[in-house]
Amino acid sequence: MKPLESLDPAQFDTAPILKRLASSSRRLAELKGLAASIPNQGILINTLGLQEAKDSSEIENIVTTHDELFKDDVHPEAFANPAAKEVLRYRQALRHGFDLVQTSGLLTANHIVGIQAELERNNAGFRKLPGTALKDGAGHTVYTPPQDPAQIVVLMNELERFINDSALYSADPLIKMALIHHQFESIHPFYDGNGRTGRIMNVLYLVKEGLLNIPVLYLSSHIVQTKRDYYRLLQAVRTEDTWEEWVLYMLQAVEVTAQQTIETVQAIKAALFDYKHRIRDGYKFYSQDLINSVFLHPYTKIDFIQRDLKVSRLTAAKYLDALVQGGFVRKQKVGRTNYYINVALNKILLAKG
Repeated sequence: MKPLESLDPAQFDTAPILKRLASSSRRLAELKGLAASIPNQGILINTLGLQEAKDSSEIENIVTTHDELFKDDVHPEAFANPAAKEVLRYRQALRHGFDLVQTSGLLTANHIVGIQAELERNNAGFRKLPGTALKDGAGHTVYTPPQDPAQIVVLMNELERFINDSALYSADPLIKMALIHHQFESIHPFYDGNGRTGRIMNVLYLVKEGLLNIPVLYLSSHIVQTKRDYYRLLQAVRTEDTWEEWVLYMLQAVEVTAQQTIETVQAIKAALFDYKHRIRDGYKFYSQDLINSVFLHPYTKIDFIQRDLKVSRLTAAKYLDALVQGGFVRKQKVGRTNYYINVALNKILLAKG
């Protein structure tokens, strides 16, 4: 397997790629600006991160519903859904990786190992035993990644340099993201979690390059909808060296997903301001902290309001019950567990998929 810098950058200067690159870059810049206009960035990181965790895990046949996922997020001790818990580990791995990139300004091989460890809850690290092969739906081997543990380390170190040394390769970061994703999935360095780790790397690379301030662009929903093309084009690069088709696919994924995310963020922003004005006009207990807390989780609970507003449990419960009466949240009770559904936010996320 050759280092990515051995590819001729000029091969990506074709008219179709340059046209798609321009439109994808515009959409991404629009998303970056819109996301920055949300007062509390944690709202987008949390809610869109949950959606990404669900979509990315679905590609690996880890399927859960929004309701199961949101309930497990708010009351993990009460709802023991294994798939939901695995999806929530994805969001935790994403947050961990974002913290690493924010702190260091880099996305290193050690960071990638740390992300996969959060995802899989183990410290197996890079593959050390042969035998890993990628199979199709019929069980036939379609690709055998590098088997030698020493070679895997060398390849990941080369990929680390490509990711972090901007002078190493003169191509647009969106094109480089497509190349990095393909190389990582072809190295397939872990026993498990390669697909999900690779998809986390996509958005973290965009953050590292300054194309986004926070991780809000997630390609998994597009990959779910075009799963056959995704795997076909991955393999076609390996067998036929068809890089242009692969790069075009990834640029289209960026453009389509950015547009969808813009619409979602606009809807969340509108709901935020609607809740803010109506609660401020109708309730003496209004505060920006209350609005932020109610939108940080599609499903919330008394403990979250108590923590975020620094009020007593009784006061937090009174606030939420008043919001129930006002139609802002819907109260659900399962056994002894109460949780409160943000009506507007839940509708937006359900509409997204």
